[in-house]
Amino acid sequence: MADILRSVSCCWTPPRAHHHCLFSSIMGVARSTYVTVPQGAPSTSDSESSRGSPPVPNEVSPLLHPQYSKEPQRNTSGRWLAARLAASAFIDNNAGLLLVAASQFFFTSMGISVKWLNSLDEPVPTLELIWIRMLTTYTCSIAYMYWYGIPDQLLGPKGVRILLVLRGVAGFTAISGTYFSLQHLSLSDAMVLKYFVPFLTGLSAAIFLKEPFTVKEILAGLCSFFGVILIARPQFLFGGPQSDQPNIDTPAQRMLSVTAALIGVFAASCAYILIRAIGKRAHAIHCVTFYSSQSVLVSSIGMVIFRVRPVIPTRMGWVAILLICAFGFIAQVLMTKGLQREAAGRGTLALYTSVVYAVLLEFIIFHTTPPPLSIAGTVIIMSSAIYITLTKRKAVTKPVTEPAP
Repeated sequence: MADILRSVSCCWTPPRAHHHCLFSSIMGVARSTYVTVPQGAPSTSDSESSRGSPPVPNEVSPLLHPQYSKEPQRNTSGRWLAARLAASAFIDNNAGLLLVAASQFFFTSMGISVKWLNSLDEPVPTLELIWIRMLTTYTCSIAYMYWYGIPDQLLGPKGVRILLVLRGVAGFTAISGTYFSLQHLSLSDAMVLKYFVPFLTGLSAAIFLKEPFTVKEILAGLCSFFGVILIARPQFLFGGPQSDQPNIDTPAQRMLSVTAALIGVFAASCAYILIRAIGKRAHAIHCVTFYSSQSVLVSSIGMVIFRVRPVIPTRMGWVAILLICAFGFIAQVLMTKGLQREAAGRGTLALYTSVVYAVLLEFIIFHTTPPPLSIAGTVIIMSSAIYITLTKRKAVTKPVTEPAP
């Protein structure tokens, strides 16, 4: 019996030891089968390879060799890192322009909401709409500054308070002109008049702030304006009735709306110039706060002077007003942050992207197929925007030389 147990114990090995032996045998086969062949050297037979020097531990299997396993991963990670660095540099170089372009999406959404509100049975008067929207914006701005601990919530930072007040007055005048022009002008006509703003802003910034306004930016602006004309097809150039304006306004009402739109263009340019003059001496929310507070004050006085009868909105009217307030607040914050980071002439060129957003939103929401002229105008605007984005000159810093002893 003892002999039987002794023979069994000699033949049986624990599982772990058995696995170790099995692994050792497999690796031994691998060592005897695979050898390192220098790159470019002629292949040899197994017998000749066995006479070579024993392989190093990393050369046990070609699948574990750095040339096969680590190098592709290193190249892939290097390409991803280079792409991330290039994207980061592109965003940093065009942060202001991209923020302004993003704000135009929300401005376009707000414009569609305003047009929807005006199409209701009893539309809300312009001054009342401004009062509701700006009161909501002011409340959100104050809450934002208190929540994040931004100082000088009510009066703003010292040194720029007068500029903040002027920015608020200019912004109120601009929004009033835009809202009033939409009551007696078609959306296409008001859109074309609105896009005099980038050229006027760039020219004013070059004169008063000494900011660059290059020839390529002027040409890109003119091309974009031509694209706007192709998309809007205003009545005074293309003629014919517009489907979105069935009622025919009187010539006096139309002239008054055109005048209001031009006043709004001038005021918007002044507001953008003031934002650039303020710069980063004030937080972007400070600019939005003063803009909304001045608008609430002036619209309240205007409703009293002109004896505007308040209109209680319907349920759908409140939905439209809520959308107007939300879109307007987000758009103002993005616009202010963008203009604080970008020159006025180049930054306001992104205003033309709102026309592209308008075409896309009409196609998505109303399933309106754009005509060929609109597609051509969209391509022109996007090409101009891409050209301006990709051709920005980086600031060149001169090397500092130490004075000779």
